[in-house]
Amino acid sequence: MNLDAAMAAAVEQSEAVKGRTYPNPPVGAVILDRDGEIAGVGATDPPGGPHAEILALRRAGERAIGGTAVVTLEPCNHFGRTPPCVDALVAAGVAEVAFAVADPNPVAAGGAARLAESGVRVHAGVRSDAVACGPLREWLHKQRTGMPHVTWKFASSVDGRSAAADGTSQWITSEAARADVHRRRSTADAIIVGTGTVFVDDPALTARRSDGSLADRQPLRVVVGMREISPDATVLNDDSRTMVIRTRDPHEVIKALSDRTDVLLEGGPTLAGAFLRAGVVDRILAYVAPILLGGPVTAVDDVGVLSIAQAQRWRFDGVQTVGPDVLLSLVPA
Repeated sequence: MNLDAAMAAAVEQSEAVKGRTYPNPPVGAVILDRDGEIAGVGATDPPGGPHAEILALRRAGERAIGGTAVVTLEPCNHFGRTPPCVDALVAAGVAEVAFAVADPNPVAAGGAARLAESGVRVHAGVRSDAVACGPLREWLHKQRTGMPHVTWKFASSVDGRSAAADGTSQWITSEAARADVHRRRSTADAIIVGTGTVFVDDPALTARRSDGSLADRQPLRVVVGMREISPDATVLNDDSRTMVIRTRDPHEVIKALSDRTDVLLEGGPTLAGAFLRAGVVDRILAYVAPILLGGPVTAVDDVGVLSIAQAQRWRFDGVQTVGPDVLLSLVPA
């Protein structure tokens, strides 16, 4: 197995624990033996538990000697809740270490240099884009900015409508798209909606499995706005925790969620417009169904654009099909 293929396997491990490791990053690791065969895999445990490299080394055992460790993030070089991973890699006798992304945390950084000093060959930047735009996207953003990564997620018809003229919107997109949304909810730290969405749709804002049961992990439900919501609103049930923030200022909302990493914005067109005008949306996920609705209910209201020259510019960083629908991923240009 070459390094690219091994890193793809490490990314799969990383994706499997996304949302469960904060404040640690969701790292994946693969140990290849001398013959290039997978000897062990691992992904970071919840805080206080072993890091990905440690678990992969345990599963590899003596097959790690003279082998290669492939890790999505530069192995840590500090004592935190656990000892440095670089020490374990050197002690295990690996000959090479390949990683995708350098650790931006100055406390934990320096693993690559330490490995090289110990005689381990180091390969940096292996499939770095796949990792930085994949399972580590939100964590890296938090490390750079100190603030949570905000993804505006919405579903629309191909002509940009989020509901029919009579207000009905269930369901614009397919069951496959809805399942993908629930998967993403189960890894997110919080979901934001406005009081208007609570009044109109009475959403549960939970992550559910295909059989309708609650997923093991639920995001914090966040309702923003100045209006009181009914104590009987579904969003206040016991399925998950809920935070109500009495403000219309997106910056205040993000500040209140500063201890989170991965935040989904799922509110209606008014709330989406406010967050876009404030410049606090880091990614757009648009589930577009091959239907036409027309009518006045658009996916987003005023974003402060009066002319083409003032248009907000975004670029695609991913396009995929989800059932009969298309999922567009965009980041600021």
